[in-house]
Order: sequence, then structure tokens, then C-alpha cells
Amino acid sequence: MARPPRIAVVGSANTDLTTFADAFPRPGETIFGKSFDLGFGGKGANQAVAARLCGADVVMVAKVGNDLFGAATVKNFAALGIDTTHVGVVDGVSSGVAPIFVDADGQNRIIVVKGANDLLKPADVDAAAAALRGVDTIILQFEIPLETVYYTVQFAREHKIRCIVNPAPALPADLAPLSVADYFIPNETEAEALSGLPVRSIEEAGACAASFHKRGFQKVILTLGSRGSLLSSAAASELVAPFPVAPKDTTGAGDAFIGSFSVFLAEDASEKEALSRANLYAALSTTRVGTQKSFPPRSEFEAERSRRGAKH
Repeated sequence: MARPPRIAVVGSANTDLTTFADAFPRPGETIFGKSFDLGFGGKGANQAVAARLCGADVVMVAKVGNDLFGAATVKNFAALGIDTTHVGVVDGVSSGVAPIFVDADGQNRIIVVKGANDLLKPADVDAAAAALRGVDTIILQFEIPLETVYYTVQFAREHKIRCIVNPAPALPADLAPLSVADYFIPNETEAEALSGLPVRSIEEAGACAASFHKRGFQKVILTLGSRGSLLSSAAASELVAPFPVAPKDTTGAGDAFIGSFSVFLAEDASEKEALSRANLYAALSTTRVGTQKSFPPRSEFEAERSRRGAKH
């Protein structure tokens, strides 16, 4: 039997505090919410959990505070079978938190307080180098210092490790050191912010992706929500169809996409097939409330994929 894919995530770990309401409050207004949910999150941690639930062996490189949220985060990783050797605990700073507000249509607004995530430095990547050299793929996001993202992309290039950069949340960044990553995967909002171009249609998405190619990126994937995902290279682009669902909460869907995509690709699926599977995995995550706890296990995903096989 082939070994499981080995995925490393160098990234953030937060605690999500999610409030559900019929509408968002106006400035100065107090409204009553419908319900509240507390769960584990952070883009890096979410992607690690998605990869783990899809069957990968996962190493997490992260920082948490020496507080209740930090201890619970490490315990959650360990319970899922994620390697926590390189999850550092920092005194005197809070763990990352993310208050999330979800409206009646399932759309979300998020405020991230980075806390200990902001202390994940290139030296931490060096400390985890032995573990990182043994993985198939390294995944990065923008909830940790950009200097660490740049450094890790170069580390992956030097050691010939597949590297996925998810520029989320969108921040002013030097794209040149990121362009050597194997895959650059923004959503519409992030792509617009980083390119300065609109992404309101498939045609505009293609033009936006082309602008990234002009800046040195080889493979760009734009995640387009209910419209699917656009796979683009300098030579061509192709829209990979979505899977229709009735969403309850879209929080974490992008992370579900990236974590699962890394696994399907490492299992030697073609790019298009890996993206199609990731589209379905992300779609299924939106049918439940929360982030990590909305991600389906591999067996459930495969059952749903088989059920929908006649359509896709």
C-alpha cells in the first residue's frame, strides 16, 4: 500500500468565535444574535485539519499563546493525529482569535487578532527543517509574518518541495518572492486586492490570472465560490465546474479547498481532477456550521463523490 501523502502547514492557529444573526448591526446598533459557536480555526490550522481528514500525514508549524485557547488548540491537533512537535507555546501573548459574524444567507465577516501567530519567524522554519524536508507539499497563508512566508517559499524551492501559497487574507505583499511557488491560490477578493483588477466574471478572472503570470507565477488557481475554480497557466486557463449545495455557513470553505487539494494532488490525481475533488470537498464543508468541524472525513467525501458520479 502506498504511503499517505505528507503535508506540512506553516501557518496560523486561531480560536473562532462565531455569531449567527439575521443581519449585521449598523454602527452604534446592538442587535440580538440567533446563536453562538466556539471552535478551532485559523487558516493554517484549518488547512492542516482538512488535509488530515483527507488522509494525509500532517506536520503543523505554528505558534500559540500560553493560555486556555492555546492549550486547547494543541490538544485538538494531537487528537486529530497532526504532528505538534513544531507548535510553539509563547508566554506573554494571546493565542490568535477570530470573531466571525454570519448572516442569514450564510455569508461571513471576520476580524482576526493574530496574537502568537505574529511571532512565527524564519528561525521556526529552520527549527522544523528536518521535518519539512520529508514532506510532499508545504502550504502557506498570510496570517503569519510575510517574512516567514517568503522564507518558507524559498526553503521549499531549494529543497524541491511542492509549495502552495494562499494569499489570505489579502495584504500588501511583494509578489516576486512568492512567484516561485508551485501554486498561487487566491479567492476573488484576494485576487482583486493583489492584482488591482476586477474578478466579477469568468472572463475577468482569466485576465486577472494572466496578470499574475506576467509577474512570474507559473500556476494560478482562482477559487470562485459557487462558480467553481479557475486553473490557469501561461498557456491556457480552464474553469473547473462547481458542485451545487445548499450552504449554511461558508466559513472555512477556502481552507477546506486548499487542504484537500494538496492531498488529492499528492495522491497523483491530475490537476483538473484534484481541483474537481477539492471543489466538492469545499462545497460539502459549507453545508455545516463552523470551520474545522464542518470538514467531512474522507469516507464521507468519497461516498458523496460516488453518489454524484453520474453528474461529474
